Amino acid sequence: MKKKAHKLKQPILIHPLRHSIVLGTILLSAGLLIWRAVDLQVTDSEFLQGQGDARHLRVVEISAHRGMITDRNGEPLAISTPVDSVWVNPQELITASAEWPRLAKLLELDIDVLSQRVMTRQTREFVYLKRRINPDVAQQVKALGIPGVFLQREYRRYYPAGEVTAHVVGFTNVDDEGQEGLELAYDQWLQGTSGSKRVIKNRLGYVVEDVESINVPEAGKVLRLSIDRNIQYLAYRELKTAMRDHRAKSGSIVILDAKTSEVLAMVNQPSYNPNNRSTLKNSHVRNRAVIDVFEPGSTMKPFTVAAALESKKYLPGNVIKTAPGYFRVGRDTVRDPKNYGNLNLTDILVKSSNVGVSKLALALEPEQLWGVYSRAGFGSLTHSGFPGEVSGLMTDHWKWSDIDQATFSFGYGMSVTSLQLAQAYAVLANEGRINPASFLALDGEALQPEQVMEPAVARRVLKMMEAVVSEKGTGVKAGVAGYRVAGKTGTVHKSDVGGYSEERYISIFAGMAPVSNPRLVAVVMINEPRTEAYHGGQAAAPVFSKVMGAALRQLGVVPDDVPRINMKHLHQKIAEHALPQQDGSRLHAAVGSHL
Repeated sequence: MKKKAHKLKQPILIHPLRHSIVLGTILLSAGLLIWRAVDLQVTDSEFLQGQGDARHLRVVEISAHRGMITDRNGEPLAISTPVDSVWVNPQELITASAEWPRLAKLLELDIDVLSQRVMTRQTREFVYLKRRINPDVAQQVKALGIPGVFLQREYRRYYPAGEVTAHVVGFTNVDDEGQEGLELAYDQWLQGTSGSKRVIKNRLGYVVEDVESINVPEAGKVLRLSIDRNIQYLAYRELKTAMRDHRAKSGSIVILDAKTSEVLAMVNQPSYNPNNRSTLKNSHVRNRAVIDVFEPGSTMKPFTVAAALESKKYLPGNVIKTAPGYFRVGRDTVRDPKNYGNLNLTDILVKSSNVGVSKLALALEPEQLWGVYSRAGFGSLTHSGFPGEVSGLMTDHWKWSDIDQATFSFGYGMSVTSLQLAQAYAVLANEGRINPASFLALDGEALQPEQVMEPAVARRVLKMMEAVVSEKGTGVKAGVAGYRVAGKTGTVHKSDVGGYSEERYISIFAGMAPVSNPRLVAVVMINEPRTEAYHGGQAAAPVFSKVMGAALRQLGVVPDDVPRINMKHLHQKIAEHALPQQDGSRLHAAVGSHL
């Protein structure tokens, strides 16, 4: 068999010229690339820097913390602490849906809630997932390294005194804006000004380097209140105890500096904890001492007596016939609980005689009576500046009928707030001078009180009210060992459909101490006590005694009733009230007995 001859392949020959062209092209391209690299890196480096900056250099806001709120002694009542908030870019996070369960569990969010927030906001680049989380949780979130999940530094408001000062201080919302109380009233003062800085962020969006400061943040200003935290605490403690003991619906206490009308304490029940508002009831937020109104009842009688003295028609010793214990005014009847017979002006207050005070009022011109009430602040705002404060109600005197004039004299047919009543009593304590109520510490700033009552008249009424707190008076339980106390009880029938309720009452005591040189004025109001001891002298007066006694000792006020001190009793009282260590409608029907 003949073998087939193999044909050898001929080598491919490349023309020298073509070889040179290909080699030259390669070398030229390499040279161009090297030149461009050098040009970008050295000659024209700003381009690459700009591209890098566009991807990693960012301007971020620096939050400014809200100004601190303190009591008059510098003790903190509201402070801001740094926290982190979690926000996401839905467009990035949607690509990491497998990590959602871990993130939801860490933030204590329902997975369906997280999913809804992301899926319904895909066109947005910034969505808050959870605001103001604890620092340790923030670090755990960061450690997850989930794309599109970021942290933002913010501040959370904290209230060291909790519900003790809640109604005065108020609170802020999640954006650190004042919503209630003095947080709202002085929001602009407390708010800071945010700053900004330029930073470098990594691919996950976290800041890895601060480049430069653009604007320095400015913290909010400190707000120093007139409140004394220790006195506030003891008022809170005694009111809460009284509310429990009398099963009352609500209550308020206001304590003023007698000379300046600074609010040293203001508490309400029920209260709330501003640090935990998850179960907050709207009815608990209201500052009842400046917003809720009530008829003042017999606590108005000292001002009627003052009007009688100021008219010059009466002297303290003048006798008023109250027999037989009731008094016809047109078709209506004003009654006393019993026939008190003949009473002088002091006895009218001591016995709390509706008949006696009505006869005094009707002997005066309506404008004379109205003038004293009005100048003492009734029917007007106290100018405290507290948000939502109301002025109460007092109709103009030319609209009064005889029964109106009579019932106004013992506090029916008009309405007041606890703060308003305290401000009026400060007029009697301050020799007839009135100051605007203040929630800010005045620090001895020059006051310009208005003289609204003759000093001699104010002093006489003050002395008369001291007898109310004697063994013969309705306010004996308001006494404070070692101090002379003056004041007036009030037991008010609450208005009801068609008239006044015979089962629902408001118990009040208003007074001041020490009588020799009044330092404090206090008003205690107990709304609807549900025990047999519902009169002002039974429910409100004992609370006044405890609060006033402890406050006077706290302030180091020198006793003015030393000869009558029972030392054993005094030491017992001091022990009982020792402060714990702190870190800080009108009436057109028969009116019954109202003390």
